[in-house]
Amino acid sequence: MGSESLHAPRERLSRRTLTIHHAIVSIMEELEAVDWYRQRADDCEDEELREILLHNMREEIEHAAMALEWLRRYDADVDEQFRTYLFTDGKPIMAVEEGAEHEEAPEDVGLDADATKPPSPAPSGRRKTIGSLKGKKG
Repeated sequence: MGSESLHAPRERLSRRTLTIHHAIVSIMEELEAVDWYRQRADDCEDEELREILLHNMREEIEHAAMALEWLRRYDADVDEQFRTYLFTDGKPIMAVEEGAEHEEAPEDVGLDADATKPPSPAPSGRRKTIGSLKGKKG
């Protein structure tokens, strides 16, 4: 049961935190199922059963992806990190990290701990900066 993994008393957690917790636990369970099916498929000697197990594994990947997308849409911090690191094909991940560290800090979102709905992320999902003031005359 997901509530067994809470690290603080349930009554002290906001609805928002509990909702995010439900999503995270579900994602963990889906990814664990992916691992189980992949291992079983590797170990299976019957080709037809192996194909069924791999099909089931892909279904679990689909479920995890759906929950990840929900989490991205629900939480601006998750959205920002996913937009920074996901789908950066061909670029070393640590180079992406180094580039992200050199950007300006994101604006405060100002989440209400008891809010049931998050603020919408910025349309671009990218960090906002004022820009260079060098050479500007005012």
